[in-house]
Amino acid sequence: MSDIQNLQWSPLSGPLAAQQLGDPRAPKVVFLHGFTQTSNSWKPIAEQIAAAGYHAVIVDLPGHGDSGGVRADLRRTSDMVAAIGGVATYVGYSLGGRVALHLALMYPHLTRSTVLIGADAGIADDDERARRREADDAVEARLNEIGVEAFVREWVSQPLFGDLVSTDADLADRFRNSKPGLASSLRHAGTGAQTSLWPRLREVTAPVLAMAGERDEKFAALAEQIAAAVGQGRALLVPNADHAAHLQQPDFVLQAILGVLPRLRTAPAVS
Repeated sequence: MSDIQNLQWSPLSGPLAAQQLGDPRAPKVVFLHGFTQTSNSWKPIAEQIAAAGYHAVIVDLPGHGDSGGVRADLRRTSDMVAAIGGVATYVGYSLGGRVALHLALMYPHLTRSTVLIGADAGIADDDERARRREADDAVEARLNEIGVEAFVREWVSQPLFGDLVSTDADLADRFRNSKPGLASSLRHAGTGAQTSLWPRLREVTAPVLAMAGERDEKFAALAEQIAAAVGQGRALLVPNADHAAHLQQPDFVLQAILGVLPRLRTAPAVS
């Protein structure tokens, strides 16, 4: 196993802000964050992946972090992520999971496998999707009314996240986002703006691991449905976790990700 202390993140050029860590010759793992987060939210797990001998890449999605000035829907976001990641395993949480699903459909030749956490394939019913769009519009209005810091504190205190405790560092990182950036993400890439992918999931050719926190009932059911709809799907519930399962149970999620990665010639153990 590589010494994490000796590994340094470095910028990766492309249409979105991204950083890389580990051996660029090794199999690549690309991490995609959720709404109001930045790529930094994945660093604890990505660093362990790099220390295990893989090439880790973290990406700031449009409207977030150092990609805060980028405006894009999910399809265009997938184009930009594919240009950065190339052939890789794509790991996405929530918003990032929806990007990863689009990428698996649009770029099957680049997708070794897909790992989803708390992801949805879209809303099939037109009326329900319209109602969700209205709800997303209301969230955007709330963001514009109270500002980023108050909005983020409200966002992470939702019942969806259960007993998740946000650290000062995590909150400070989310506070780097801007009202225009987060608003554009809701408008262009929110669930209400997403075209349903359910009819096309059978086209996904690469293996898919769909995870959700065991206490996140809605997304646990969606994980089962996604796993059943794709050709090589498996659902996995994360014990003692809610929606942000990778933040509550990072060791469990790390081992699950390692389980889907191609084996290295000398597969090191992660301690």
